[in-house]
Amino acid sequence: MAKSMGYNLASGLSGMLKEGHTSYEGVDEAIMRNIDAARQLADIVKSSLGPNGMKKLVVNHQGKIIVTSDGATIVHELDVLHPAAKMIVLASQMQEQEVGDGTSLVVALAGGLLRLAGDLLRQGLHTAEILEGYARAYEKCAAELPSLACHTVEDPRDKAQLIAGIRTALGAKQYGFEDTLAPFVAEACLTVMPAKPKKATIAVDNVRIAKLQGGSIDQCDVIKGMVILRDSEGSIKRVEDAKVTVFGCGIEASSTEAKGTVLIRTAEELMNYNKSEEKLMEEIIKSIADSGAQVVVANGSISEMALHYLEKYGLMVLKITSKWELRRLCAALRATALVRLGPATPDEMGRATLVEVREVGGRNITVVARDDEDARLATVVLRASTEPLLSDLGRAVDDGVQCARALCLDPRFVPGAGATEAQLAARVRAFADTQTGLDQYAIRKFAEALEVVPRVLCETSGLDATAVLARLAAAHAADPACPLGVDVEAGGAGTGGGEGGDSGGGSGTRDAAAAGIYDLLVCKESALRLAVDATLTVLRVDQIIMAKQAGGPKPK
Repeated sequence: MAKSMGYNLASGLSGMLKEGHTSYEGVDEAIMRNIDAARQLADIVKSSLGPNGMKKLVVNHQGKIIVTSDGATIVHELDVLHPAAKMIVLASQMQEQEVGDGTSLVVALAGGLLRLAGDLLRQGLHTAEILEGYARAYEKCAAELPSLACHTVEDPRDKAQLIAGIRTALGAKQYGFEDTLAPFVAEACLTVMPAKPKKATIAVDNVRIAKLQGGSIDQCDVIKGMVILRDSEGSIKRVEDAKVTVFGCGIEASSTEAKGTVLIRTAEELMNYNKSEEKLMEEIIKSIADSGAQVVVANGSISEMALHYLEKYGLMVLKITSKWELRRLCAALRATALVRLGPATPDEMGRATLVEVREVGGRNITVVARDDEDARLATVVLRASTEPLLSDLGRAVDDGVQCARALCLDPRFVPGAGATEAQLAARVRAFADTQTGLDQYAIRKFAEALEVVPRVLCETSGLDATAVLARLAAAHAADPACPLGVDVEAGGAGTGGGEGGDSGGGSGTRDAAAAGIYDLLVCKESALRLAVDATLTVLRVDQIIMAKQAGGPKPK
């Protein structure tokens, strides 16, 4: 009998699987473990939600220090291993790919749904009843959400409307600087938009970000073209309407594979030793100049001899050490990176409207611009005092660009500041009151989970969450079109609601629509769908089986 057939029926699962495996099953061991892991991940991320969200200091496996409140960056750098928590991480990553914003909302909502599902399980509800209630509550939310739209961007090419659309997305990451950054991001997006009558679309890769340490956020700028954060190599600093040859290698004499020894007997032999090499290099540079090229880009080192002949023939020289940046430049200029030294064919050569060296903040940078309908580029030059702040500014700008791209596809917005979640919670509660089965308890818990957004906004802003949520629940239950949200500028319960505050007179709430606080409708729809999908997937797991890890040295 084959060895695989020697299954000991008396030993159960341990006799069927390889030695060293672990298995958990049942509500307490499997489902509650998964819920606890998801809850802990949500507790980490949800405090970063909103304009006053707390930042996390993460030191990744390479020792790099990251200080950010961006949910996508946090879950990516945490290197989560628990399989249930990993499902929520994957949902947040999908949200980042589809919309580019709302990753913290996905994690916080999924964690809230799973935590409340754990409460229902302890009270005696069956998993099937929770799944049914959550699924019906989600269907209700998905049906009601489009009716909450309160603002539409009529013309994405209008800079004022575009700024109003992306302002809230920027404020959620860089609160206090949204009015400074929004015009720069809007100008960059308008630069890369195709002209009428083509549909307004934004290619996110065409909006680049250049980070210059030093200065302040007020000194940020937008440059039409691609920015290379270094000076040109030679004395030529400006070329207009240039043909560009790109080399994926260095510009220097190639060395032989075999080592050799040269015996020089006379001074004349010493003088003539390098002449053949110099002559060959001159011929190569002359052939490049004769092909019509005016700018040469190298991906490796440039020898002094090559630089001498490049100057002699009037070629501007750029050195790019990053392969990634070289590929982006080739895509922008429609050029092909050559792996051999020599002249490029007309098809391999790229074209640029302007290649110029400029000084920004005491540092020389090179701007490569191409005025082409299909290859427009814009670069947002960010200035800040520290590297972590620069990185966080870059993430905020990226979210703003993604928001602009999404509003070109669907220009509808819903009230922000937790107003949409509060209204959905009120409608789901009213829906639960019409149900008679046990799943009505799960539907009510779904409504409670939706309130995680206004609750976190209150907690991070120093407001009394219980009092503010009670006012919001009462207002939204009475008015199905209520745009009331959390006033993060109130500074504490009982203080003034600020401009646009509600008629209650300083209750920590405000009219989000009147204050211009909008969230993308597609962002809310996608976040809700992904959070519910991840939650239902985790709740359907009733057993965890882990094989023994592969051999090898233990990680340090």
